Amino acid sequence: MPVNSSFPYPLYLVISEKDCLGKDFLKVAEKSILGGVDIIQLREKDASTGEFLYKALKLKEITDKYNIPLIINDHSEVTVEAGCAGIHVGNHDAAPSVLRSQQYFKDKIIGYSIEYLNQLENENTEVSDYLGISPVFSTDTKKDTITEWGLDGLSRIRSLTTKPLVAIGNVNFSNAAAIIKAGADTLAVVSAICGAENPEKAAYELKNEILK
Repeated sequence: MPVNSSFPYPLYLVISEKDCLGKDFLKVAEKSILGGVDIIQLREKDASTGEFLYKALKLKEITDKYNIPLIINDHSEVTVEAGCAGIHVGNHDAAPSVLRSQQYFKDKIIGYSIEYLNQLENENTEVSDYLGISPVFSTDTKKDTITEWGLDGLSRIRSLTTKPLVAIGNVNFSNAAAIIKAGADTLAVVSAICGAENPEKAAYELKNEILK
């Protein structure tokens, strides 16, 4: 698969301490990078701002070491305070159009979750760097699902936009090739790496499947 030049990150890890099932999430993150992860998002839905920031700063030490962008899920304050590469937001978070108007986010990565087709026509999509197709398949790591897109839904979105598409939701080795074929530029994974016995090996195998 050719890498999208406007978002050159084919394997995207979404990580939280909880999803690492008792393993040190910082070690999981580093192993995943060694295995081929290109970009990491820290998602800590239940953490206080202080705890989230502490985790972001510790994780950023690792991502900076390997020159990997660190994205923060939903929390603009943590993104700014930790000096991260960008933010990913959904429909109930700060709007991409509002974020883009702020000085810090003028040249940062902004990702935007697509839950309805009509979002493709709004200003938030226009100013975002990539669209998170969320979820492609339902998953226990995201229980507030609006639309389970499936491969047909992903293909439909691909036909309607030239924006980079990041597929997330029960993405794993067995369906990776089909998701790419349906139109995704990037695979975002949670359990397939965070929950793996060997995160480095899991990342390596997924990356090879994407780049076939």
